[in-house]
Formats: sequence, structure tokens, C-alpha cells
Amino acid sequence: MLQAVKTETLKEQTVPKSNGNSNGNSNGASKVERPEVKLRPRHVSGGVEEILDPFCDPANPRKISFHDVTSAAFLIRGGVERTPCPKSTSSDLYGMELYLKKDFLQYTGSFKERGARYALLSLTDEQKRTGVISASLGNHAQALCYHGWKLNIPVTVVMPKAAPIMKIQKCRNYKARVIVDGNDMGEAKSLAMRMSQDEGLLYVNGYDHPHIMAGQGTIGLEILEQVPEPDAVVVPVGGGGLIAGIATAVKSLSPKTKIIGVESEKCASFTGAMKNKGPIHTPIKNTLADGLAVPKVGYNAYATAMPLIDRMVVVKEEWIALAILRLVEEEKCVVEGAGGAGLAAILAGHLDELRGKKVVVLLCGGNIDTTVFGRCLERGLAAVGRLVKFNVEISDRAGRHQ
Repeated sequence: MLQAVKTETLKEQTVPKSNGNSNGNSNGASKVERPEVKLRPRHVSGGVEEILDPFCDPANPRKISFHDVTSAAFLIRGGVERTPCPKSTSSDLYGMELYLKKDFLQYTGSFKERGARYALLSLTDEQKRTGVISASLGNHAQALCYHGWKLNIPVTVVMPKAAPIMKIQKCRNYKARVIVDGNDMGEAKSLAMRMSQDEGLLYVNGYDHPHIMAGQGTIGLEILEQVPEPDAVVVPVGGGGLIAGIATAVKSLSPKTKIIGVESEKCASFTGAMKNKGPIHTPIKNTLADGLAVPKVGYNAYATAMPLIDRMVVVKEEWIALAILRLVEEEKCVVEGAGGAGLAAILAGHLDELRGKKVVVLLCGGNIDTTVFGRCLERGLAAVGRLVKFNVEISDRAGRHQ
């Protein structure tokens, strides 16, 4: 199966010559073939114009290969953290040899830096001068802005009005052009796509761009170096780019390792895509795992990940809150909801078949709002009966307090 995937993807690859670029394109590494940057508009129902991203074409999904991941690893080395993957202090409690890949320790607090840096380093000289644009609620925006700043590449991000003020300010601190507009991610992305066409900026999808997926796959390479031949790797799933990249790397080097994806019941878009046999819009409810709240998985991500995923798990919000609490108390790790989703699946008993096995859980992000963090801890304590809330009515009449 792996050879078939590789053969198919090679048709979409080119091996460019060295161009002497000081930002990292001089190594001659294989890259996903770039289509014309010009975006193509189309009209959909209701006469509303939608601009298609040529890197994420529903009619022509692109699978990444193991070679794409190793190329990404070569380019981003030294530019992102090689995060630790220690054995959990509570392995015996969970009944398995559990390891925690702490990618929330990246400078901006999430795994998104890997793909962002690779996408920026893979630009042509002209694209580096012109710059890129993207829409994001936070983690992708921060990663793109930070590495754009470090590489001297202009970055514009469109963030919806619901984006946390702290994340908006961080993007501005990284010298990016930040536009706060749109009531949700859909409106923010539509604006970003229009701007990309009007200003000639390259749009970088945060979970479905081939370079983004390849960059995220470098986590899989690190995991196998740190924990040889694991029985399973548990990965949080939102738009699908993370699990697509990791699965491509892991299955190429360790085919027997199971790849297990985890979603919140409030945003199970990949599970919906599996039932539909293709990406489909899924209603999203408020969730603790806001980093996973993507209403439709990426077409490239789905095509790449689907043949490689062994199982998808959907967890309830209470288990995510408990996972955040457990990671704070037992591992001294502060993670966001998305970062705790993998451990939540274990706590909920969804992965009991892995007892006695060697398992790696990815802690993918730690950018949690302080007020949300407090509510998560309370919710986790309540879930295990360690916190009880009750109301008492006391009369204010004289003599009634005796």
C-alpha cells in the first residue's frame, strides 16, 4: 500500500535545481509541484462567488509522500524545536507504556510551526518578496507570522472577530499585517482569498496545503527516533493535515504501528468525512478543543490520511477536561483542549486494546486562554467527583439563623 501511495504522488512531484536561495531552497530537495498562483473564481448557488485555492482543489486532491516529509525535515532543521517525548509518569496507571510527544513546547506553543516554516522556505524568490496570506483563529496565524518575521517574508493574516485578543496581539508583535474581520472562520477565509487574488499574495491553508502537511509529518520522524517501533501513535484531528503528515512518515518506516485519530464529539468532521466517503460540511458546536473545530476536513489531507489511518475515536468534552487536569497534576504540562484529546481517548476507555502496549500520544498545543483553563480544571474536578457545587437558601429574618 505504501509503495502504491508513493508511486501515485511522484506524478505530482518535481525535483527543482538549486537556485542559490539563502533562505533554504538551495538544497535541491523534492517539492510538491506548484500550480499557477492565479486563483480561479467560480460561481456557486445564490450567485455568490467563491475563489478556489489551486493548492486545495476538490477535483484533484494531492497526496504527500514520505520524500516530501524528509525534505521538510531537512529544510526546517534548526528553525523549529525538536521536542521531547518522555515516558509518562503515570504509565502504570494507564496500563500501557505511554509516551508524550510534547510539541506544545514550540516557541509559539503549537505544532503549527513545522508546516508554516516549510511552506515559507518553499516559496519562490518572487513569492518571498510579495508575501503570503492566510485565515486563522490563532495557532496557524501565530506560527506563520513568527516564521515570516524570522525569514523576512511579509505575512498577512485575517482573524475572525471571535479570535482571542491575546493571539491577535501576538501576531502583531511578530510584525505581521493583522486584519480582524468576519464573524467566523468561513467569512475570514473568504476575505483572505479575495485579498490573495487582489494583491497577488499566496494563500497558505493551515491544514490542507501540501507543504503544511509535509512539515507536520516531521513529528512522525521524531517520534520514531525517540520511541522505536511504537505499537500506536494517537493524534488529535481537526482539518486532517496533522494526522496526514504523521501517518505518512510513521507508516513508511514502521508499517505495523497503528495510527489512531481523536476528535471531540462537538467537531467530528473527519468521522463525518469517513461516513460520507469524502469531505463534507459538519456542523460545529462550542468545544473545549477549539483548535480541532474545523467544519470540513481538507481534501488533500483526507486523500493522504484515509488509507493510512487504522481507527478514528470520538470523545466527550468531559474527558478532554479531565485530560487537561491530569496533564497538569501528573505531568506538569499545560495544554489546550486539542492537546489533551489524545489522552482523553485513553481516559475514556476507548483504547483499552492498547493495554500493555507501547503508545505515543501527541500533545499538539498549549495555547489555552487562562479563563478557559480555569473552567477546564473545574470541569475535570467535577467529572471525577472532586468538586461539588451547590446552592443554599438562607432566610434573612431575625432568629432564623439559629
